[in-house]
Amino acid sequence: MILRIVVMVIAGIFLGTQIYSWNAKSLGGDAMPMPLGFGVSIVLSGSMEPELSVNDLIFVRQMDSYEVRDVVVFQSYGSLVVHRILEIDGENVVTQGDANDTADDPIALTEIKGEVVGHVPYVGAILRFLKTPIGIVLVLGAAILLMELSFQKEKKEAEQDLEPIKEEIRRLLAEQAQKDDTTQN
Repeated sequence: MILRIVVMVIAGIFLGTQIYSWNAKSLGGDAMPMPLGFGVSIVLSGSMEPELSVNDLIFVRQMDSYEVRDVVVFQSYGSLVVHRILEIDGENVVTQGDANDTADDPIALTEIKGEVVGHVPYVGAILRFLKTPIGIVLVLGAAILLMELSFQKEKKEAEQDLEPIKEEIRRLLAEQAQKDDTTQN
């Protein structure tokens, strides 16, 4: 029973975040929604090597202000960019990837979604796979399989609990049949 609840919660969270992200991107043009000022993303290029690598999962937090050297995320033409701030000039910011030779075109300070506050190497590859149709089918299939196994285990336990009762009924029926045979003779 507990396994079923855990599986349903995890599958619900997974599907809910997939739908939420898809809606934010397709309907609102937001490549990284930031509910409660936090977001997660996956590094897709090596522009921030060696600090951040392709397929690192990054955690992003909205900040009130940013400083030179902060690694930030901003959206450019529907895609997310993770680069370091080189210069802040009033409301304009110049960024550049650590592994890039040239700076990016200036962006408005308001275009920054947040600062990278942590990362987990390689986890992004798994999450990218899970976002594919095959990955979603595998997650749902695993959830269904785990639920079925939970039902089977519960059914087996219920049958084991009933076995002593069934045995007692058999014994009483045999006893009654013996009494009936005795009274007929």
